[in-house]
Amino acid sequence: MNLLGGIAIGVRNSVLAVSLLALSGCTTLTSTGGIAVTQTGDNPAPTVVPEGTDPDDVVIGRREHPRIIAAYGGVYSDRPAEIMVARIVGRLLAAADQPNAQFQVTILDSAEVNAFALPGGYIYVTRGILALASDTSELAAVLAHEISHVTLRHARARTNRTRTTEIVDRVISGVFGGEAGADQAADRSKQSLAAFSQNQELEADREGIKYAGKAGYDPQAAARFLGVMSRFATFSAGQNQGEGFLSSHPSTPDRIQKAVQVATQMFGATVGEVDREGYLASVAGLTFGDSVSQGSIVGRRFIHSASKYTFSVPQGYTLQNSQNAVVGVAGDGEAVRFDSAEVGANVGLADYLKSGWIAGLKADSVTTQSFNGVDMASGIAQTDQWFFRVSVMRLDGQVYRFIFAAKADSARFAQGAEATLKSFRRTDATDLAQIRKVGIRIVVARAGDSADSLAKQMAGLNRGTELFYIINDLFPGDPIVPGQKYKVVALQ
Repeated sequence: MNLLGGIAIGVRNSVLAVSLLALSGCTTLTSTGGIAVTQTGDNPAPTVVPEGTDPDDVVIGRREHPRIIAAYGGVYSDRPAEIMVARIVGRLLAAADQPNAQFQVTILDSAEVNAFALPGGYIYVTRGILALASDTSELAAVLAHEISHVTLRHARARTNRTRTTEIVDRVISGVFGGEAGADQAADRSKQSLAAFSQNQELEADREGIKYAGKAGYDPQAAARFLGVMSRFATFSAGQNQGEGFLSSHPSTPDRIQKAVQVATQMFGATVGEVDREGYLASVAGLTFGDSVSQGSIVGRRFIHSASKYTFSVPQGYTLQNSQNAVVGVAGDGEAVRFDSAEVGANVGLADYLKSGWIAGLKADSVTTQSFNGVDMASGIAQTDQWFFRVSVMRLDGQVYRFIFAAKADSARFAQGAEATLKSFRRTDATDLAQIRKVGIRIVVARAGDSADSLAKQMAGLNRGTELFYIINDLFPGDPIVPGQKYKVVALQ
């Protein structure tokens, strides 16, 4: 957690939600006619790239790949899903008349629904998009779209355009004074992936549908899955403000209709392979939502099992987690951000607090204290529009930071900040016992089941019933096929 600049921007825009992002194993497709599946996040770039690309594309991909790893942070491994993705990409490459090309496909351990491509044959899909799709043809549509961006040279064109644009590395606003760090670098890496033009997206839609249909997959899957993603984006808008595939791959009813028309023009009434059964078998057990490895939210508590700490936020706050920060938002215009920073062991906490990374810090407000055996330093900062209470603490050599923000100071605000600091402590067995992993479970419909009755299996989750309909592309009252499998999200 070393995001810098995010809370001030987030408070100013009333957008404090962040998505948990981490990176998974890579699937490398070899040019030997077979498919080799590997599980490492740092393979070298492929030595063979799609026909027509420049050697520099490999350099670009190799350079950006570790940055994407950093931006999405970590490794998620699911062997059945990796093998399934590799097989799909192998068929799509043959259909794209590039059977000797090597693409490196990386599954991101992220709840965000997204997919994107880099020059040199690097393709990324998130765990979230695997959980949302319901059959092999839908995932093939996504992968074909991204392969098309590479073969059509869109990724290279975007990179060239980015090179001509000066990106400001330092964000001097809000509470962060002079520190430009990994936050902005990660955000820029992600934002640059959304730079395809509308025409490029439509061109990739058309080419992707052609690849998928030629490979034998249902050509109508692209339009079908765009509709599902649109529903999920609406469902998630309150949590992540529309981040994900549909923010970088704009989906409108007109675009969906164009996808239907393209599939019909190219393949008529042909219905290709769907393979719902095989797909659901491959995603069974897939982690859903936040990754436990990046910490768990239990009500108003955050528990990090790996780093062995926990804390609680005041009543009225809703916590959201990401790879780099935990953000809590209260409905009355208050927010708290928790992250970490690299601070030398010889640097005192009070000195670090006063070292210039906080704009508007009142140096005479800095005090030191200790709660639960953890040394801390706290201070007050103020800007034109916001009042901040900032605290830092050191646990096992790592420095963590709390930034509390409000429109104005008050006794209640001060008490809430202090209560949060006092709650920060090492985890114990009781804390760890509260952590639950949530994942995809496959259920078989029985005679008499309906979409409504199956949806009740997720009623214990926040908006779980609504989520059930979306991840299965169903609507309330839809008929259910006895013996057919469906996805539910459940504790594991």
